[in-house]
Amino acid sequence: MTAPDPPTIRPGRFLSLDGPDGGGKTTQAARLVAWLRERGHSVVACRDPGGTALGERLRSVLLERSDSTPTLRTEMLLYMASRAQLVDEVIRPALKSGNVVVGDRFLLANVVYQGHGGGLDPNDIWQVGRVATAGLMPDLTVLLDVPTEVAKARVGEARDRMEDHPDDYRARVRAGFLHEARSCPWPVVVVDGSVSPDEVAERIRIEVERVLGPCARS
Repeated sequence: MTAPDPPTIRPGRFLSLDGPDGGGKTTQAARLVAWLRERGHSVVACRDPGGTALGERLRSVLLERSDSTPTLRTEMLLYMASRAQLVDEVIRPALKSGNVVVGDRFLLANVVYQGHGGGLDPNDIWQVGRVATAGLMPDLTVLLDVPTEVAKARVGEARDRMEDHPDDYRARVRAGFLHEARSCPWPVVVVDGSVSPDEVAERIRIEVERVLGPCARS
């Protein structure tokens, strides 16, 4: 796998939460942000795709059901465009100022959903991602893993185009996340997302405390 370079030392820290839809990442990201702020950290929260004015417009294009559905390669590139804007406009400036950045998804999701799930070459996506992020990767990615049937039950009725995919696609996505977690060149920890939300939050906090070190505080 030709993946982006591992993270380099910088004033702030970049944490991302990822995993299959229904894993609880959005809920846990919000809890993590609140916990970090309670501990005195200056925190910037963002979501991918989205997080900027342009990114939110691209997010709408990617998720809405319409007659002008993008091809898989176009879909991958639209995610990259949103991420590039997010890195330049939000994440890098926040890190330079010493903030802790908490991201709801990042490049790993692109590799898994359009690569392992959709059929594009994951190595190609990693290489495009290196350009889109200018080599920026999280200091820690927390992968919330849940059985496919549990994730599907949590999601319920599909709310957008990405949730319309069949069960075999969902299974490939879960397997893809676990595969990439074993081979990523930066820290990825797998957390069981099927236990209670409080247990998941506690496990995430333990992992986050290991990487924060002397991170700047407000």
